[in-house]
Parts: sequence; C-alpha cells; structure tokens
Amino acid sequence: MDAPLAAATASPQLRILRDELARLLDERDERSTQTADLDSHLPQSPFYHYNASFDPLEIMRRHSVPGLPPAQGHLTNFLGVLIDPKFFPTILDGKAGTVEAIPIPANWHADIAEWGAALRAVDLARGTFTVLELGCGWGCWMINSGVAARRAGLDVHVIGVEGDAGHIAFATEACATNGFAPNQITLRRGIAAPENGMALFPRQGQAGVSWGLEPIFGATEEQRREAAASGNYDELPMIALRELAGARERFDLVHIDIQGGEADFIAGCLPAMNDRVAYLLVGTHSRQLEGRIMDTLLPAGWILEIERPAIFALGADGPRITVDGVQGWRNPRLTIA
Repeated sequence: MDAPLAAATASPQLRILRDELARLLDERDERSTQTADLDSHLPQSPFYHYNASFDPLEIMRRHSVPGLPPAQGHLTNFLGVLIDPKFFPTILDGKAGTVEAIPIPANWHADIAEWGAALRAVDLARGTFTVLELGCGWGCWMINSGVAARRAGLDVHVIGVEGDAGHIAFATEACATNGFAPNQITLRRGIAAPENGMALFPRQGQAGVSWGLEPIFGATEEQRREAAASGNYDELPMIALRELAGARERFDLVHIDIQGGEADFIAGCLPAMNDRVAYLLVGTHSRQLEGRIMDTLLPAGWILEIERPAIFALGADGPRITVDGVQGWRNPRLTIA
C-alpha cells in the first residue's frame, strides 16, 4: 500500500510532532490570505524539501473542495474523500465526523510531494481516468485520485492489488462509501510482480494494524511447507502488469508501494510501462532504491517531475528510514505537459 507517513515503523514521538506541525499549519493557513508567504516561512519541515518541475501547492489548492460538511462516522479529507477511522485505529481515533484541512506540508498519511504527484496525473488525463494502485491497502490513492478525477468530469475506473485480505475488504468498503459503482472497480488479491508466479504473504490478526507487510518471492518448497504449517502466511498469486492491463491501452496513474520491491517491478515491467503508463507515482523505501529507479527510468526517456527523498534517522545502528520517499514520473510518449 502507500505506507502512511505514520507507519508502524515511525516512533510515537515522530507521529506526535508531525501531527502537531500539520495542525498548526492548517490553522495558520486558514487565517492567512498570503498562503505563499506561509509556505516560505516554514522551510524547517522535511516535507517542504522536495524538488519539482511543477507547482504541487497550486495543484493541491485547486483540487481542494471548500465548505465540505462533516460526515457521521467518517473523516472527510480536503478532496471530499470519506475515510473510516477503523482503517487506522490508533491514528484516526476520535476523527470521525471531522473535516481535515488541506495537508500542507503533510498530514497523518502523505505529504506535498505525494499529493501533488497524484493530482498532477489527474490534470494530465483527458476524457477518462484509469488508476492502478499496487499495494493498495484501503484504496487510498485509487480513491483519492479517482474522486478528484470524477469531480473534474472524467470517466473513472479504479484498480487495486493487495495481499492482505482485511485490507481488500477495507478497499471494497471505501470504494462503495465514496460512490464508485461496481463496474468502476477492479480489486485483486495478490502480489504485484514482474512475472506471474506464487508468493508468500504474512497474515495479521487485525486489519489496519500493520501496513508494511512484505511478501516472500520465489519461496523454496521447504519455506512453503513451513509457512503452511505455521498458519502465519498465505500463498498468493504474483500478478504481472501485462495481466493487469489486459486489453487496456492506458493507465493514467500507476501508484506503486510494494515494500521495497518497486525497483525490481519497474525494471521487469518497463516495456509494458513505456507503452501503457502515463504517470508513475512510487513510494520508495531507501536511497538505494531511489537511485536504482532513476537508473532504469531516465535512460528510458521518462521525466522525473517531483521527488522527495526518503527521510531517515541516524543512530548507533546506522540510518533508519522513518518516512518513505516519493518519486513522480511522467511518460512523454503518452502525455503532453
């Protein structure tokens, strides 16, 4: 899935500091008529330290929906997307019936770079909007971009791939709650991979507790027997991009967050991506992965439009990632800037 900024790997102190920063920024943004001036006054936040060839703040503000009413039992975000707090029981407790302000520089889930890239893909689409989210969790990016595209008058289809059964149930519920008809939704339980096959995926007792579960690709027969005996893993299909695409000629947005498998997936699926993917939004899990992705996509003619590197803390055991990185790539074969 998209690895929330408040992921399980982040410390409680980091989550508290980040949430408080977002709250103060939201309050100040509402009071100020000089929003550009606000942005320049808070460079200390790491979420302002992105590089972009477009203005993500302008895009976020343009897509933001004013005057949204609160919804009973749900948090409403700045795009009008309804989120059930049970999806993140420790993070969104007490948020039901509230409306969240525009997340500049970040909220509990994502930051300027990721929001800006997703909405940039919406702006580049024409007539229709098809989004594919690999590791979709509760359906965050397919629903947020899909709702924005629908509001822009586009004909929308949302597609998600997820390994956790409870998260697939969340995504099914969230799609219905946010007004997507059954014929606009495709959800597959499995693991996105360059080639078809089988993978082991860990089970969790309660959906929404862990969002960083990692599959085991190419498991040996012994590993498969041990996993089956333990009852702690499911054996799931690995699903290649060409199978997901089928007869579809174009994905307007592909969001990839598959817990460290992003670079291998991109390299293995590059010909299909060149032909069918207009915009690629990647959650990265290390600086090494970020470099590998650049080494694959830049020579293939893709344009890196926005990036914010992974944020890590330094300790006795070396660097530790606290917040995933973001890269937004445009395919000039299928888009006009």
